[in-house]
This record gives sequence, C-alpha cells and structure tokens, in this order.
Amino acid sequence: MNPLRIYDFLALSRARLFDRVRPLSEEQYARRVDLGMGTLARTLTHVMISEWYYIERLERRDTPPYDQWPIRDETPPPFPTLEAAWTKLAAATHESIRNVRDWDAARTYRVTDDDGRRIDVTATGADIVTQLAMHEIHHRSQALIMLRLLGSPVEGDIDFNALMYTRRPVG
Repeated sequence: MNPLRIYDFLALSRARLFDRVRPLSEEQYARRVDLGMGTLARTLTHVMISEWYYIERLERRDTPPYDQWPIRDETPPPFPTLEAAWTKLAAATHESIRNVRDWDAARTYRVTDDDGRRIDVTATGADIVTQLAMHEIHHRSQALIMLRLLGSPVEGDIDFNALMYTRRPVG
C-alpha cells in the first residue's frame, strides 16, 4: 500500500463531503442526531483532531493533555473555522507522510486510556497511518448519513476506485 496515495484519497473524498457541508446553516451543522458523535460538527471536529493526534505520533512528538488542546470535539468550531484549520493540517499531514522513510519502525508514546490510566502504546508508522485512514472512513460514513438526514447528500461515488483509479474511454 502507498500511505501517501491513501491520504490523498482521504483528502479528495473529504473535499466532496465539505462541498455538501459548506452550504449548511450553523443550526444544521450543529443539529443533534442519534449517530456517531451526535452532530456533524462534533463528528468532523473529532476526525480532524484525531488526524492531528495521529500525525503527532507519527512525528514522535508529545501531545499536551486533551483539556489543553486548542480544538476539542465537545466545543466544535464553526465549519469555516474547522475547514480552514483542516486545510492547514492536511498540508502538514501530507508532508509528514511523504517524509516517512521506515514504515516499519516502532513508535512508542504515552497516553491516558479511557479508565484514566497512563499507558505506553507502540505502533509502526504504517499502523498509525492505517488507523488514521480507517478512523476517518468510519466517521465519514456517519457524516454521510447525517448529511442525508439533513437533506444534503453527497452525490456520486466517493469510493477509492472511483476517485483514484485511472479511467479512460475505449472504442
């Protein structure tokens, strides 16, 4: 697998999703639904900050405690703010992935688990980017359902083969 190509796919499919989120009102963006993180705003914020977190790990940087993060999913920013922050993050993510030379090298980092315990986690760079991709795809599916419930479905296929395979007419 090519981690950079996978990230490029995430960015392309995310752009299609953002095209449908952009025209929503703030009320629609923050409307509660019984799915995922509970709102489109929280779901997208969660995915963006998770991407940041995974790339911090890929870069072997320590992250501050969650309550010190500038953006948290409990208090999602308005969509234009989120989109601008994610656009900037995406460029940094692309560069970080491009610069990895040994995808099998282990990275160990310390986190607080769901029970409040400090634990060390070890994963390879390939594991981290795989988690980043699978996590976004999981929550993107929830966001797509939320958009459909809001009457703003994403049109067309945003699957990997539809966006990334080369196609040409024959005959």
